[in-house]
Amino acid sequence: MIISASSDYRAAAKRRLPPFLFHYLDGGAYAEQTLQRNVSDLADIALRQRVLRDMAELSLETELFGEAMSMPVALAPVGLTGMFARRGEVQAARAADRHGIPFTLSTVSVCALEEVAPAIQRPMWFQLYVLRDRGFMRNALERAQAAGVSTLVFTVDMPVPGARYRDAHSGMSGPHAALRRALQVLTHPRWAWDVGVNGRPHDLGNISVYRGESTGLADYIGWLGSNFDPSISWKDLQWIREFWKGPMVIKGILDPDDAREAVRFGADGIVVSNHGGRQLDGVLSTARALPPIADAVQGDLKILVDSGIRTGLDVVRMLALGADTVLLGRAFVYALATHGEVGVGNLLDLIAREMRVAMTLTGARCIADIGPDALVRIAPLAVPPR
Repeated sequence: MIISASSDYRAAAKRRLPPFLFHYLDGGAYAEQTLQRNVSDLADIALRQRVLRDMAELSLETELFGEAMSMPVALAPVGLTGMFARRGEVQAARAADRHGIPFTLSTVSVCALEEVAPAIQRPMWFQLYVLRDRGFMRNALERAQAAGVSTLVFTVDMPVPGARYRDAHSGMSGPHAALRRALQVLTHPRWAWDVGVNGRPHDLGNISVYRGESTGLADYIGWLGSNFDPSISWKDLQWIREFWKGPMVIKGILDPDDAREAVRFGADGIVVSNHGGRQLDGVLSTARALPPIADAVQGDLKILVDSGIRTGLDVVRMLALGADTVLLGRAFVYALATHGEVGVGNLLDLIAREMRVAMTLTGARCIADIGPDALVRIAPLAVPPR
């Protein structure tokens, strides 16, 4: 078991949340092998310790797309964040804002763009899916611009939904799902009062604004399922590139050839991502996928990465493997579910502290100093002959 602040928050979130919500957050696709490898492969990356390097002056500050950041970390888009804490997107955005890093609002958030944007000082990011309903996409883009969103994160690895069997077992979906969820809520009174009663309305805010009527949890799977578009290709994104004037990031890249396509398309950045192991099980962990992608396109666009990142040490590992910035997903939602905005802030403080320790002991005085030289390639242990 990997011990970290994130694992402590995960254990607390499991106690606090109704099972259908915890397993929706915690689970992956199929047998969840990629979900597990995202964490274990990253933990296996060995860093090169250096000493007596005069590390009195050390900075985590960086810049991305012209935005100053206190550290190379952003909060990833996570659907239904507002179900894990009262108006959860607003609380998470405030914690990110207070710590000088970006917050990314999901298309399928509980809180709409118009509720989150006024709650923070810095511009937020917005994540958009490719959907059949192009009217919704255009509406969302127009509203994002009006809300002052600085960066569009375009998710392309969901043309079809992944097979997430935990959701069927937990009551998120499947037979008698509504009844099962209601019974679970009754056995979790703290969540029921904080979120169930005081966190209303429980709908998909961005979709409800567009439809002009409430789109609740019961409609969530059905609406998304009918709007996934397996026919999409790069040409279908061109109108969005022409419409969106700010930085545009393509999320869901795992192959160097697709990364090169993103460069040709004119993307400002990519997110090396396997959707947290929630889409195609058996694909590479992002720690393994990142280095060849960085070799292929580094310098042509900005490289972000998500999936499996739980600690400040993981952040340093990903930077050494070729990323410019990392996105935290599950890690921040575990903290949010446990202690709301305070929990997210505490997690970010711990990650910054862990980064400082790692940088001090690898001889990196600034983020630009973290590169391949910080890594150790470990040969398999020799087995002596019997």
